[in-house]
Amino acid sequence: FCLLFQGLRQISQRTISTASRRQFENRVPEKQKLFQEDNGIPVHLKGGVMDALLYRVTMGLTVFGKANTKIFMLWFNFQRATV
Repeated sequence: FCLLFQGLRQISQRTISTASRRQFENRVPEKQKLFQEDNGIPVHLKGGVMDALLYRVTMGLTVFGKANTKIFMLWFNFQRATV
């Protein structure tokens, strides 16, 4: 128990640093140039393959969810009418 208390005391006395250990390069100007370019591509697809894939998956899930909701509502309404 004493070792646990000493360990907690040491941890509490350490200074907390908010500085990042790794420095990342600023790629914001590159992205701004890419997204502001007038090339006829919709802004939600300008990010490349991953944006196109994410868009298609999202649209597929939306269509599937809407169709599933309609089917459930029709099924539920017919179930109540026949009982």
